[in-house]
Amino acid sequence: MNKVRLIKPELVNIALHPELSEKWVQEIIARDPSILGLGELILKDIERIQPKAGRLDLLLQDEDSERRYEVEIQLGRTDESHIIRTIEYWDNERKRYPQYDHVAVIIAEDVTSRFSNVIGLFNGAIPVVAIQMNAYRNGNEYWLTFTTVLNEIRREDEVEETKEITDRSYWEKRGTPSTVKIVDEMFAFISELSSGYELKYNKFYIGLAKDGQPDNFVVFRPRKHTVHIELKMEQTKEITNKIENSSLELIRYNPIWGRYYVRATKDSVDKDKELLQELIKLSQGNSRSEG
Repeated sequence: MNKVRLIKPELVNIALHPELSEKWVQEIIARDPSILGLGELILKDIERIQPKAGRLDLLLQDEDSERRYEVEIQLGRTDESHIIRTIEYWDNERKRYPQYDHVAVIIAEDVTSRFSNVIGLFNGAIPVVAIQMNAYRNGNEYWLTFTTVLNEIRREDEVEETKEITDRSYWEKRGTPSTVKIVDEMFAFISELSSGYELKYNKFYIGLAKDGQPDNFVVFRPRKHTVHIELKMEQTKEITNKIENSSLELIRYNPIWGRYYVRATKDSVDKDKELLQELIKLSQGNSRSEG
């Protein structure tokens, strides 16, 4: 029997390393933004020039929603100037492109407790994610790890209701009448579970309200040929396997928002009606337990 070899990597301080640099980190993230653990992101820009001064390290976007991440990288410990710069760039992008949801992301080698306390004071008003990165070396090989130490506060229902209200015709143009009818079919599943729900047509999604109050345990985004469905529930191996073995397409699970992202067509809704009903029921139950 072969012996399992244990490797003991050396923790490296990037800020003091003669060869590694912030540019090195930036290029690694740009090549594969998913390593940050924020979901399946795409690179929109690098070293993005800001109106007054400075450059934003990275601009990332969730490929399945209108969410953008303004990312700043800091070697060493977090400091006040880094916090201010990150929020300033986030605010610039938010004002220039109000059609997107924006999240400020701070990446540093050492996210101090003092920093976390300061960010916590206004995290309810400004969506901020803090990620601690660590570099390790084994011989001539290096690798990075990223650990989210501070997530944005989940204020989905309150925030979403402040978004611009649209109507059914808006989504029939953004998607198609056929894909909006797919939403109708899935809404029928919800109505079978409980009465009092209605569809709310917002600018970035079609949500739910019960007796006039937001209850977005399921969110729909009609496209030209499919509908993206977001189901609020805990991630389990059983649920993941059920989706993967169905005609539905599992896009991903977002641990920050606690949602499964699934793509459906008219055929998959017809073929896997029972599974969709089960998922919607679980999602609704999870939402009630959180409330």
